[in-house]
Amino acid sequence: MAKFTKEDIISKVNEANVKFIRLQFTDLLGIIKNVEIPVSQLEKALDNKIMFDGSSIEGFVRIEESDMLLYPDYDSFVVFPWTAEKGKVARMICDIHKPDGTPFPGDPRSVLKAQLEEMKKLGFTAFNIGPEPEFFLFKMDAEGKPTLDLNDNGGYFDLAPTDLGENCRRDIVLELEDMGFEIEASHHEVAPGQHEIDFKYADAVTTCDNIQTFKLVVKTIARQHNLHATFMPKPLFGVNGSGMHSNMSLFKGKENAFYDESSKDGLSETARAFIAGVLKHARAFTAITNPTVNSFKRLVPGYEAPSYVAWSLSNRSALIRIPASRGLSTRIEVRSVDPVTNPYLGMAAMLAAGLDGIKEKLTPPDPVDRSIYVMDDEEREKLGIHDLPADLKEALAVFNSDPVITAALGEHTVSRFNDAKEIEWDMFRTQVHAWEREQYLEQY
Repeated sequence: MAKFTKEDIISKVNEANVKFIRLQFTDLLGIIKNVEIPVSQLEKALDNKIMFDGSSIEGFVRIEESDMLLYPDYDSFVVFPWTAEKGKVARMICDIHKPDGTPFPGDPRSVLKAQLEEMKKLGFTAFNIGPEPEFFLFKMDAEGKPTLDLNDNGGYFDLAPTDLGENCRRDIVLELEDMGFEIEASHHEVAPGQHEIDFKYADAVTTCDNIQTFKLVVKTIARQHNLHATFMPKPLFGVNGSGMHSNMSLFKGKENAFYDESSKDGLSETARAFIAGVLKHARAFTAITNPTVNSFKRLVPGYEAPSYVAWSLSNRSALIRIPASRGLSTRIEVRSVDPVTNPYLGMAAMLAAGLDGIKEKLTPPDPVDRSIYVMDDEEREKLGIHDLPADLKEALAVFNSDPVITAALGEHTVSRFNDAKEIEWDMFRTQVHAWEREQYLEQY
């Protein structure tokens, strides 16, 4: 990402005829929020003097503690290319600070930064992440509301005319490239109407910023095609859900700490310890990486999403897969993550898990190189393979019993997250769903 000064941004705003600035941040649930200001307020924003009401944001503060300051990250400045020639809009992603200037402990971006400081104490210089977010495209009705009608009947890597989302996906890629993204791949996914666009890995904060920007661009450009893009993990029964496989590696300077050319599989002891830590805490961080009731409809056998805690050098039914590349590209791929996770919190939780493995010098079990889906309970138990939580209620219970993951997120975040998710679970638990009426209304 480019390094900008205050003067650079003022110059770019003038050159591009920018009229409005969006000061963007992310709430506890991963939803993008922003305060939009006219360009006349730009210098005030660059001096960290724009305030907003934190009490109105999910998971932030009570009304008596409402004032919050926006600290824009100059390097996140970008002009939205789809905005009009007159009245162009630019954005900067912000950290949230309290009125006394100290970081707000409930700001997800600051939570991730705090974990990166813990990483640096162990001698690592970077936590690199390459995400693979998937999404569905649905048609919209005459009133601009999303329907359940898919835009195509394509399958994995299909081309037009089967893949009718191709033009929309291509326009998304062009907009992302205009904003500085390096797109590595774009293709139709397994399910009808499902798509994936992969962009180049970066350091953790930049990657999480990119994920949020990516979601915004996808939804914006889809709407221009009269389509609704959704990152909901499982919008349709009977087909694959949407994941966000997350490829991770730790670096020390220019060296990939996960690579050891002298080992049989090319993995270092650091990589093995990190894997062991992720496996140890996977059930706990699932509440963060798969944070909705719907998330658990995806984590079931038969649809290429992991439902068991194991690792493998090739097996895609395992929670962790090790892609074949070695050298600087050595990495682990955590396959359970879904695209509705708050990326800052999700990556912070997984980093904390891996670092715990390194601190405790943990050793992972043997890799599982055959399909876990075909194993019975006895065989999985013999191999020490545990199930991921079956629903949000179970995931929250495991999350709250794990001191490593809860400490990494901080008391404020954990408390507010629990409050929000307990409400969500209770609403789901007490609601009468269509399936129940279909099953019971006539029978009884």
